[in-house]
Amino acid sequence: MTSFFLLAFSSRNPQQKEKPQEKPKEKTTTVKDNKDKTKTVIKTDTVAAKEVPVIKETDTLQIDPNSKLKIYKKNAHASYYHNKFNGRRTASGKRFDNNKYTAAHKKLPFGTIVKVTNEANGKSVVVEITDRGPFSKVREIDLSRRAFMDIASNKKSGMVIVKIEVVEEPK
Repeated sequence: MTSFFLLAFSSRNPQQKEKPQEKPKEKTTTVKDNKDKTKTVIKTDTVAAKEVPVIKETDTLQIDPNSKLKIYKKNAHASYYHNKFNGRRTASGKRFDNNKYTAAHKKLPFGTIVKVTNEANGKSVVVEITDRGPFSKVREIDLSRRAFMDIASNKKSGMVIVKIEVVEEPK
């Protein structure tokens, strides 16, 4: 009878196992600044509750001011990749990411840096050729979604008329 009394009024259930204590997880917050195209990754330690800036990097490709731009084609049709291609390998072997500044072209070599300018509004973006395509006779270049949205005046359109310039490295 005594053992029953102890079990019944015990605060701990004998069938319930104790959980090991977990380490506090670090919380990561990404802050994007659209004005100068930078992002800051902030890790927050839950124990100390301090916010410490860890990484600040630029997302856009930067070209050397001394480099020359050679016009490749004017009045070219540009479109963008569908989200279903995210994570797939491109023809160059790199993984495709719709949030990076990359493009596909039929003939330009992989790794070529290209400046693409929307002829309607003058907005431009610098991208790297990492894939082959587009496989349509009408279109000249396929941009990643992020690059396309940066230069598009109408965000609901799927195609824009652009000028393509190849960036030549300074000698």
